[in-house]
Amino acid sequence: MTVDSADSTAAAQKAQPPRKRAAAKKSPRKSAAKTAAAQGPELVQLLTPEGKRVRTAQTAVYDAYVDAITDDELRGLYRDMVLTRRFDAEATALQRQGELGLWASLLGQEAAQIGSGRATREDDYVFPTYREHGVAWCRGVDPTNLLGMFRGVNHGGWDPNSNNFHLYTIVIGSQALHATGYAMGVAKDGADSAVIAYFGDGASSQGDVLESFNFGAVYNAPVVFFCQNNQWAISEPTERQMRVPLYQRAQGFGFPGVRVDGNDVLACLAVTRWALERARNGEGPTLVEAFTYRMGAHTTSDDPSKYRADEERVAWEAKDPILRLRTYLESQTDTDEGFFAELDAESEALGKRVRDVVRAMPDPGHLAIFENVYADGHALVDEERAQFVAYQASFADEAAGEA
Repeated sequence: MTVDSADSTAAAQKAQPPRKRAAAKKSPRKSAAKTAAAQGPELVQLLTPEGKRVRTAQTAVYDAYVDAITDDELRGLYRDMVLTRRFDAEATALQRQGELGLWASLLGQEAAQIGSGRATREDDYVFPTYREHGVAWCRGVDPTNLLGMFRGVNHGGWDPNSNNFHLYTIVIGSQALHATGYAMGVAKDGADSAVIAYFGDGASSQGDVLESFNFGAVYNAPVVFFCQNNQWAISEPTERQMRVPLYQRAQGFGFPGVRVDGNDVLACLAVTRWALERARNGEGPTLVEAFTYRMGAHTTSDDPSKYRADEERVAWEAKDPILRLRTYLESQTDTDEGFFAELDAESEALGKRVRDVVRAMPDPGHLAIFENVYADGHALVDEERAQFVAYQASFADEAAGEA
């Protein structure tokens, strides 16, 4: 009876026009995707978009990490986010004015970066991508030092070991392996510190990231994988990158994954502190997925209006991480208008300093690119240098001839 029914179904499908048969085959997948979308993200949230502190059974384990936070510390988190956004806006403007070659904005992701960045200890080590301007701020890196690479005058404007903050990584996902290897070394040294690696949802599809998951799990490395899921890998949405919520990928490698409201600075702070504590206690890696949204373009060379709807962005504007913390400060603390006014003035001063410093950055020497490629020199580099010197000299010869 079962065989007959199956044969009848197959025959009926064959009798359908090819287009209808294809639709019939795809429908279960579409239904599953719609069901998953309807369920929505399961995330840790301590501060709602309306600025209300919430406590649930799900968040109880994380509440302890922020319950003792003072009003001054809350104002500090707010200040961090405001100044980071101001710096980011200034950098975007400088690129539009031709002062930078490119810029990757963090607009909308301030809570994920400030919350996680403030969760780290001084002796922890951070491996960023190229968008972690807020984390750099938390690690004490002068924001103007971030701009030299984007202006094309250096390869990174700071010493990674002075702040335990690695140089920006342009190659997608490679820093996750660097972080895991460093964490394995930390474990072998017996140090009481942890490592945190930042990457985006698009990078989570890279082999380097998945390999780092495996190494981190097998060697029980003290590393936290912090993924800022801003839902767009340039123009590719997350539903075209993965069939399950991103944080669930950790299960396949044998360590926990947590999805946190990436626009809630308190939740990001608490969950990251919890994950770093696990790492320091020898409990291995954790994947933290900060569910947030990229409010602007992927970089200044991108036009998001070509691939996403304005309604989507407008919906996320109501979840603005800075606005929700300000609402909480105004309603639940003694923060007055004087604090916000002083911060506005500090913000404008920061913008002016960034403009002045960038425009005063000296251009590197023409031959600087050949320096420090090899410790003891190399015949091929010497040959390339000589060719470049001759090329540069040809312009002077031409100018002299015209004169």
